[in-house]
Order: sequence, then C-alpha cells, then structure tokens
Amino acid sequence: MEFIRENRSAFCGLAVLILIPILLPDPYIIHILILALLFGTLAMSWDLAWGYAGIFTLGHAASFGVGAYVSALLSMRIGISPWITMFIGGASSAFFGLIIGAPCLRLRGAPYIAIATLGLSEVVRITCCNLVEITRGELGLWGIPSFPDLGPIAFRGGVRTPYYYLILTIFFISYIWLKYIVNSKLGLGFKAIAASEDAAMAIGVNISRVKLLAFAISNFIAGLCGAFYAHYILILTPAIMGVTYMVDIITMTLLGGVGTLVGSVVGSFLVTLSLEYLRVYGLARFLLYGLILIVVVIFMPEGVIMRGVKALGRLRKSIK
Repeated sequence: MEFIRENRSAFCGLAVLILIPILLPDPYIIHILILALLFGTLAMSWDLAWGYAGIFTLGHAASFGVGAYVSALLSMRIGISPWITMFIGGASSAFFGLIIGAPCLRLRGAPYIAIATLGLSEVVRITCCNLVEITRGELGLWGIPSFPDLGPIAFRGGVRTPYYYLILTIFFISYIWLKYIVNSKLGLGFKAIAASEDAAMAIGVNISRVKLLAFAISNFIAGLCGAFYAHYILILTPAIMGVTYMVDIITMTLLGGVGTLVGSVVGSFLVTLSLEYLRVYGLARFLLYGLILIVVVIFMPEGVIMRGVKALGRLRKSIK
C-alpha cells in the first residue's frame, strides 16, 4: 500500500491511458498514442543514463536499432516467436551497451562520451547499411512477422488496440522498474557519480561498475522498445539509428524535465502530438516546432514537469 501511495500519480495516469482506446477508438489516434508511449519509454531510458547517472550518450538510437534488427532477423530467419525475440533484442542492446560502454565510459567529461558514443553508433548504422545480404541495407527489411495472437487477442488485421495495451504495459513496467532503481542504493550511486565522480569514488562507489550498470539497463529498455517497433511497423531501415532519432529523444527529455522519468513521457506526448497537429503546415511544421522548442528551453529550462511542480508549490504557499 505504501508503494501505491508513493506512486498514486503514476497509477492515476495509467488509469487514464487505459481508458483512452475505449473513449477514443479511432485507429489513427491510437497509432499516435502508441508512438508517444514508445518514444516516451525510450526517452525515459535515456533519462536514466543522463538525468541520473550523468552519462551523456548519443548512441541510444543505435541501441534502439540493434534491438529492432536482432528481434526482426531472429523471427524472420529462424522462426523464433517475437514474444521471445523481443527480450533477446533487449538483451542484445544491453550487451551492445556494455561493449561500447567499457571504453567510452572511461572518458571524463560529457562532450568526450557524447562524441565517442555518437561515432560508434554511426559505425553500427553504416555497417547495417552495408550488410545488404542480411539487412537489405537502405532498401529496408520488410516481411517482419507481427506478434502472434494471445488467445482471443489478435495482433493482425490492422487492429491497433492490442499493440497499444502492449506498449502501455512495457512503458508502465519500465517506469516502475526505473523508479525502483533510482530510489535504491544503486540509484544513489548514479546520483553520486552525476554530482561528482571524485567525491563518489572517495565514498567507495565503484565508478566503472555503476556506470556500466546504468548503461546496460538503459540500453536494455531501448532494445526492448526497438523490438516492439520492428514488430509493430513491420519494416526497418538503418535510418532508425540516425541522429534524427537521437535528437528527438533528447528533445523529449529536455522538454519534460531531465531527471524526472515521467517528464520524458510528457515530453514525448508534447513532441508527438504537436508534430501531428502541425502537419497541416507541411514542412513548415518543423520550423514552428523548432521555434516552440527554443521558447520552451529559454523560458522553462528545467522542463515542463519541474515548472509545474514549482508552480503548484507557489500556489499552495499562497493559499496557506
């Protein structure tokens, strides 16, 4: 009961999200919400690395792509069920994170880690482009099987509601898991490293081990999201590992608020819904989107969530 009380806002939000497909059964709306939840979960996993552990990685989109391609190829070539390959994809991304994290996380300073992870992610993307026999390169990997039916729940025929509830489940479990981690002893280690690596080392924190754990957990969730994306969209291109996706992840996290977890989801909904709303303006929507982003970053640098919390705090004080 204590856990529910501490996370009552999250459970209230979950109740609202559960009811949306019932109240708004339009497939287009559900599709947009699926993308918002998907990228919200992805941004939330990046927030663990940057917002809590102080690891400014630019290779998160590559982990997303690794999970997507591993899951898709295993289900296509070997015939393993996507329900299994989805977790294999997440594990593959976690392993990928450990491989690139081992050398990169030894660097001191966010700019160096950012450049190193960005460079390695570009190596992965270009490799994927050139492995035409396996990935079909820029032509795109298509014919990816969707999720098999779960009893009466059918993941086919253009019905999007089952996918919505699946990504909602992934999002909520990821949120609860990450919330538990950041409030645990390991989470304190993350925060200590983000504040000062020297001070963290002085109090006995194993810097390398804790950083690698943060990187692995973050990349596992990214790979899980990538695997879901593969079996939902049913086509993959190396573009999903590009800088554009990484910029979107960072934007969502900054808009919602770094170091809040739920802020990443709020930022994802703001970005996804605003881009769809501005679609009537054609390519000019990206200019409008950029202007809105600049205004928000200038006037609300702490993010929407933290600004809202501060506003509520001032309101309570004025009432008292």
